[in-house]
Amino acid sequence: MQALIKKFPCEGLWLEEVPEPTVGVNDVLIRVHRTGICGTDIHIYNWDKWAEKTVLTPLIVGHEFVGEVVETGSNVSGFTSGDIVSGEGHVVCGQCRNCLAGRRHLCSETSSVGINRSGAFAEYISIPSTNVWRHAPKIDLDIAAIFDPFGNAVHSALAFPLIGEDVVITGAGPIGVMATAVVRHAAARHIVVVDPNSYRRQLASIMGATLVIDPRERDLKEIQAELGMVEGFDVGIEMSGSTAALRSMISNMCHGGSIAILGIPGADSEIDWSTIVLNMLTIRGICGREMYETWYKMTVMLNNGLDISSVITHRFHHREYQKAFEAMKSGESGKIVLDWSK
Repeated sequence: MQALIKKFPCEGLWLEEVPEPTVGVNDVLIRVHRTGICGTDIHIYNWDKWAEKTVLTPLIVGHEFVGEVVETGSNVSGFTSGDIVSGEGHVVCGQCRNCLAGRRHLCSETSSVGINRSGAFAEYISIPSTNVWRHAPKIDLDIAAIFDPFGNAVHSALAFPLIGEDVVITGAGPIGVMATAVVRHAAARHIVVVDPNSYRRQLASIMGATLVIDPRERDLKEIQAELGMVEGFDVGIEMSGSTAALRSMISNMCHGGSIAILGIPGADSEIDWSTIVLNMLTIRGICGREMYETWYKMTVMLNNGLDISSVITHRFHHREYQKAFEAMKSGESGKIVLDWSK
């Protein structure tokens, strides 16, 4: 089969012919139809310091995908050939305290598809049956391919109650703009999205933001006055990994406000903890999705009118992966989908 491989520990990816994956007794073999490119894939492509210390080469990369079941292991039940499925990219140990208590998203021994184990940028992928999600009828294949990052957005956005609340989102990358659509769908009042990238601010507007701002030009205090807000934002969703963005968010929260953090700040980040304590803020770190409550919520919202289709801005055949990665790295894109059909 064809697969995109991190063949050498340097910049780039290689499209190679490799053996099809084996199918263990508890595994499902999936013929991949579409894949989404993630920011993590860009880190691996660029071979930055994180990738250098995390990824062992050679490795098939990629973790966002949709495909159809073609084979199941002898211990697997509940899936049949032709089922349209995606996969939860976090493969858990199943034996630790959190796994045994049903909190699998909190497993400390997680391995990640396309990072620590063979990935989805290939014609076939084999993963444990406990990581396979069967899609509801009528879910668009391109949307199904990005359920993984969509799940990050949903997990972050729904970390706290939203009805009637004023929400600030820092970072309008694809996950940030999908979170914008979720927050709008969940009946927030004002949604302010902050990002220096004009292309992505426009995407956030399309996805339901009340107001989008360039943090180099406008301050959140000024925005509060413009929107008639009395005290501060009720909910903050930090998606950028920017320390400056997190500091600005913290200083503009209401007393008792709540912040969900998906972006990963640098190691030298300094936060004013006195503001957090004195304002009694709640801060929750978000990683991945809740298995599989988040997947259920995604499906229900899509079936009840949530439209995130605008987040997909580019589509390429997998053989055009170089163009796809260049579009992703340009900063002028939302989600990019690769087609793995012949």
